[in-house]
Amino acid sequence: MAYWLLKTEPEEFSWDDQVSRGAKGEPWSGVRNFTARRHLKEMKQGEKFLFYHTGGEKQVVGIGEVTCEAYPDPTAKAGEPWVAVTTGAVERLPRPVTLAAIKAEPRLKEMALVKYARLSVQPVTAQEWKLVCKMGGLAP
Repeated sequence: MAYWLLKTEPEEFSWDDQVSRGAKGEPWSGVRNFTARRHLKEMKQGEKFLFYHTGGEKQVVGIGEVTCEAYPDPTAKAGEPWVAVTTGAVERLPRPVTLAAIKAEPRLKEMALVKYARLSVQPVTAQEWKLVCKMGGLAP
């Protein structure tokens, strides 16, 4: 099973918005980067992701799950190659994990979030996943 990190502007789509969608979930749409699109295509149903608020917050706030694998992005124009996945909320982190805390942790220096700051859909290794969850107050 792979792990991921998905970034969003909380003013556009927040953790609370994700939670409010309930069991039906929400299309993770509007991604317009080819590397991020490749990652969306790689996601499998049931895989977990770190829900990251960008902007002024810059922190991981929750754990989500892919509930439907890649399909044509409903926000794309006809013929455009973009895809979306459907996501659902799993649980809020007891303590948000800030970007500053991630950068300060030497074991996370190779994390995509640190190295590729602008990429909105990123893979996360199993070790990174466990460490970020622990930092956020969840048992690994």
